[in-house]
Amino acid sequence: MQDTLLLGSEGIKKTILHGGTGDIPKFITGATFHFRTQLCDAERTVIDDSKVVGTPMEIVIGNMFKLDIWETLLSSMRIGEVAEFWCDTTHTGVYPLVSKSMRHIAEGKDPADWHIHTCGMANMFAYHSLGYDDLDELMKEPKPLYFVLELLKVQQPSEYNRESWALSDEERLKAVPVLHGQGNKLYKQGRYQEATQKYKEAIICIKNVQAKERAWEVLWLKLEKMANTLTLNYCQCLLRMEEYYEVIEHTSDIINQHPGVMKAFYLRGKAHVEVWNEAEARQDFSRVLDLDPSMKKTVKKELAVLNMRMEEKNQEDRNKYKGMF
Repeated sequence: MQDTLLLGSEGIKKTILHGGTGDIPKFITGATFHFRTQLCDAERTVIDDSKVVGTPMEIVIGNMFKLDIWETLLSSMRIGEVAEFWCDTTHTGVYPLVSKSMRHIAEGKDPADWHIHTCGMANMFAYHSLGYDDLDELMKEPKPLYFVLELLKVQQPSEYNRESWALSDEERLKAVPVLHGQGNKLYKQGRYQEATQKYKEAIICIKNVQAKERAWEVLWLKLEKMANTLTLNYCQCLLRMEEYYEVIEHTSDIINQHPGVMKAFYLRGKAHVEVWNEAEARQDFSRVLDLDPSMKKTVKKELAVLNMRMEEKNQEDRNKYKGMF
């Protein structure tokens, strides 16, 4: 049986593939269902399929899941119903982040794990690379998607154990200052690796909320500033952990988007010093002084370190090539 209709929300088209039984449940707690996500291309390319994984999806209804539109879709279905929903980009922009979490769960990983690889310039935060090429493409260029859902059952509150990652936006934003404070405390204790985890968790919360906002508008910019602050704290930990190229990568990302962030230039300059990028370090420290002349004394010390590092490097090179010619 097929029946095509528009739901109350704009940008959604529903086609019933198999009718369910009974009335549409008036549930407000949870749902268990299978899903298949497909591109709107000629091949109807499958992105995710819970039946392939072998485990149905469970969510809490009521603003506790990252992809809010699924609550709307499920609320229109009967138990046992299979329906196809076409959703435009208004509703699908955050899907890559949701898909990443679901894939991590299926792979037995922590859904909040950033899976950072410390391999120099290839390092990127999860909100720059999600670790899956198809999701990266969707993140860069959101597209309409088809969701084929099969509603298996609905649940009462006592039947559902909430996943720790399935938070509302309000809960995520409340968690940010707590995680930020925990990260700062760990940093002061010299527990840099643990501090990075707190900062990353906080950035995940911010980016999940930010993905739903229009880029460069007031709330988006506020969240961007919060994320940049945490990213720079993360970079301070990386400096202590001697992950210099990763510091250069992340600070450059911030500078490219926000060229007035003094701390980004300062941390990048320090990283350049450690890998003997003399010209780049001097350029960054010069920019620090342009943005904040009160940093003159600090920059003077950093330039002294740079001079010492370059002298050590030059002497090392002289010793290395001595007698070769």
